[in-house]
Amino acid sequence: MSKLTEKFFYLFTYITQGSSYLSPRAYGVLHRMHHAFSDTEKDPHTPHHSSNVFSMMWKTKDIYNNILNYKSSPEKRFVENIPNWNLIERIGDSWISRIGWGTFYVLFYINFVPMDMWYLFLLIPIHFLMGPVHGAIVNWSGHMYGYQNFDNNDKSRNSLAMDVLMMGELYQNNHHKLPNRVNFGVKWFEFDPTYPIIKVLSWLRVISIQK
Repeated sequence: MSKLTEKFFYLFTYITQGSSYLSPRAYGVLHRMHHAFSDTEKDPHTPHHSSNVFSMMWKTKDIYNNILNYKSSPEKRFVENIPNWNLIERIGDSWISRIGWGTFYVLFYINFVPMDMWYLFLLIPIHFLMGPVHGAIVNWSGHMYGYQNFDNNDKSRNSLAMDVLMMGELYQNNHHKLPNRVNFGVKWFEFDPTYPIIKVLSWLRVISIQK
């Protein structure tokens, strides 16, 4: 991406994630560490060194916060060419921002959800925690359940044959075998819905695909 485009998507990430904002810089470093140490004790989020999904995510949170707040020094290979925008990071990680977004969600529901559909209010906690919920599903299920196309010397799996719900991210076995491949689907029946979006952005020259 150009620097201007990078700034746009950094801001767009904050707007779309809202109360569950995750730093692209910190999570990018975390993701690289996950690939380098997949399913070993150094893996920042593996289900195979945690007793349950909650303890796994708590461990991930601690490592993420240390990276976010520069309290740890990851290897050089994990931090090179990672986008960064300190202003958005400070705003997105502040409690004022998280509570503000949460208040907006509640007010939106109060104003637009009919009273006879009160049960829709049960979705509000998911809006509050969408980022961690998505991460928990991908990192737990993608290394616990499903099938394997490749022997990657780890426990990564493809959890859904048609992975539309997670936008292709549950093709974890494919992704760990071919981490630089833009299309996470490999078999004929594996459809990665993010891939066409990436191709369109490439055709429009919003992004440039390097590998």
